[in-house]
Amino acid sequence: MDPITLGGLVAVVTVFVLFSGVSVANGLLIVSAGFLVAFDGLRSLELMPEIFFGKLSNFALLSIPMFIIMGAAIASTRAGADLYEALERWLTRVPGGLVVSNLGACALFSAMSGSSPATCAAIGKMGIPEMRKRGYPDTVASGSIAAGGTLGILIPPSVTMIVYGIATETSIGRLFLAGVVPGLLLVGLFMAWSVFETWKSGAAHVALGKVRYSWGEKIEILPRVLPFLAIILGVLYAMYGGIATPSETAAVGALLCIVVAIAVYRLFDVRSLWAVLRDSTRESVMILFIIGAAGVFSYMLSSLFVTQAIAAWITELDANPWVLMFAINVFLLIAGFFLPPVAVILMAAPILLPIVTSAGFDPYWFAVVLTINMEIGLITPPVGLNLYVINSIAPDIKLKTILVGSMPYVGCMVLAILLLCVFPGLATWLPDLVMGPAR
Repeated sequence: MDPITLGGLVAVVTVFVLFSGVSVANGLLIVSAGFLVAFDGLRSLELMPEIFFGKLSNFALLSIPMFIIMGAAIASTRAGADLYEALERWLTRVPGGLVVSNLGACALFSAMSGSSPATCAAIGKMGIPEMRKRGYPDTVASGSIAAGGTLGILIPPSVTMIVYGIATETSIGRLFLAGVVPGLLLVGLFMAWSVFETWKSGAAHVALGKVRYSWGEKIEILPRVLPFLAIILGVLYAMYGGIATPSETAAVGALLCIVVAIAVYRLFDVRSLWAVLRDSTRESVMILFIIGAAGVFSYMLSSLFVTQAIAAWITELDANPWVLMFAINVFLLIAGFFLPPVAVILMAAPILLPIVTSAGFDPYWFAVVLTINMEIGLITPPVGLNLYVINSIAPDIKLKTILVGSMPYVGCMVLAILLLCVFPGLATWLPDLVMGPAR
């Protein structure tokens, strides 16, 4: 069978298997085993365990469970509530300040936790009722938190960036830096739209001045927030100051987050600490299982010459690079509607990266564009994980209302992608400044 036709068949079968309800990792293994046996015989199965565990032998993978423990330790405390309250106290006199403080809290909390659902839950539980009480529209109250939660997979330290780095063999430190400016750009776009929507509805004027805080109250909240922020800055400094590798800094960061959770938030209960480690282990194993399965899937595609044939076919098309990039973005957008970000990255990045680089695009710039596409998938149906998290913490807000409130933020993300296309330096400037030009 022609490799291009075979690639189409693999795509159709993979979609069918994943939509059957099988987990992503098991689905990839089933598809890989089926096609290897059908075209290479039973002996090809002998290599699957070696490839699976070989994919997991990368030292950089140690950073994934460590960063997840950091996020779980932070999420198990009142850090999210304190972060929200601190920003609210300092921004209460700004028109639309409450929604701005919520988005700022989402950005900071997602940077500390790296988890979109955890950010939505931690900030949304306090932020949504408070915004609604002060007259903000339900669309703004729910949509802003749903969109703000997506920032966790772009602003470093980001687990999805680590996965991309491992899948494409690119520098994780450079990937983290590439996400900083685009992440801040998205925060700014989200805030600008939220303030405009709040002003248009008249809620900013109604909410302004309802609550006043003294300077003492503003300063009193800071000691509960600054330790976690200091840990994040310390982790990034250790990584880029040449003090330690990403895996080593992640381990130290995880330990410090647990210590701060115990010292500042009195997390002495052994059951609570056990829950942090249990949940972190469960999420880490899930991600690592997908990574191993995706390695087998990539081997199957390469073994059947599907990857090489697709790359050669696209090269022969001699299409305009921006037309090619538009098609890739559409593909990523659709894939993000149905699959989690980690699965899309592991399945698509190794195939797309050679095509993207041969077209003259920077791999770190592409990582940011890919990640923003995955963010869109988190607030759009049918999967739209953040939509359901918001609905679970505010069940009286209809899912349709949350979706309508999220759509303008999807527009902000599309605008961010367009700005990155026009000004690629938004993603490449900081990595080049700190680490020198990529080779």
